[in-house]
Amino acid sequence: MADLGSALPTGSTALSAEDRAGLVNALKDKLQHLAGQQSGFLDSLSPAVKNRVSALQEFQSKHDELEAKFFEERAALEAKYQKLYEPLYTKRFEIVNGITDVESKDEPGNNTSTDENREEGVPEFWLTAMKTNEVLSVQITDRDEGALKYLKDIKWCRIDNPKGFKIDFYFDTNPFFKNSVLTKTYHMIDDNEPILERAIGTEIDWYPGKNLTQKLMKKKPKKGAKNAKPVTKTEQCESFFNFFSPPQVPDDDEELDEETAENLQDLMEQDYDIGSTIRDKIIPHAVSWFTGEACQLDELEDVDEEDDEDEEDGDEDEDEDEEDEDDEDEEEEEEDVKPRKSRQPAPKKGSIVQRSGPAGEQPPECKQQ
Repeated sequence: MADLGSALPTGSTALSAEDRAGLVNALKDKLQHLAGQQSGFLDSLSPAVKNRVSALQEFQSKHDELEAKFFEERAALEAKYQKLYEPLYTKRFEIVNGITDVESKDEPGNNTSTDENREEGVPEFWLTAMKTNEVLSVQITDRDEGALKYLKDIKWCRIDNPKGFKIDFYFDTNPFFKNSVLTKTYHMIDDNEPILERAIGTEIDWYPGKNLTQKLMKKKPKKGAKNAKPVTKTEQCESFFNFFSPPQVPDDDEELDEETAENLQDLMEQDYDIGSTIRDKIIPHAVSWFTGEACQLDELEDVDEEDDEDEEDGDEDEDEDEEDEDDEDEEEEEEDVKPRKSRQPAPKKGSIVQRSGPAGEQPPECKQQ
């Protein structure tokens, strides 16, 4: 218990010393409370069961040691392959941006393009790749496309202090903003679990009148107003570039009502979903997203998941149908038995008793096939 502070995940170094001390104390209180509960529960077990639980705890400790090694080796393996990917990403960058070219696969004489009308690289490569992805396409507006056409490359890397990752967007000189690189950084509580502490984006240095995250609204003056000029108002609008102005987590001292807290949580989850999509899907498989192949694979995966869900639902429906049939069989058996136990009362004079079958049995239900 005394070494709890040093046992905290390294991602917690993002916290201040005061917050860290408070977290340690809170964890100590929680562990002491749980330890008391656990002790009382274990004491209620028989000696034989308690001995088996003790053996299971030893197995659990060995499992946790192996899991720690797994995370360590996974990080090393990931770092190793990131270095192997790098030359391929460099070649992709050079071809996309027209720095180097590839030999034409056309037969000699078929390539009639001249130096004057020849296109360099792969125009709108990253814009097309991002628009093909379902998560990102809804974030990109028509106005955004003009700026995203100047996107030359996207890279990501892990960061250690604090733990997390960052994504760099490299832009060519453009008429929208002065920045050549826009960066989004994610600070994680735990590097092995997607627990987001906060996100930070580059402040975009927009050229006058070119801010894609804002729009000018002109409101007509009310009738009879002294000032007949329209009122111009700047409002925030939807844009992919809002990605660089992520939702901010308030200080601990600020109290949030439940609705505000839920909205903030939704915004943070959406923001992380966009970032992780770019990191895990777009960057490593950009060519497949550009050609649309990755989109088709995604759709196939979605269909497989839906089929699995339908099969599960089908099994549940079959179980329910079987239960319904069993219930119907039981009801029919009860109806068969009841007339034998009780006599039908004599009909009153002038009344009509409708008998559908022998001994007053009800006719079987007619089910449409």
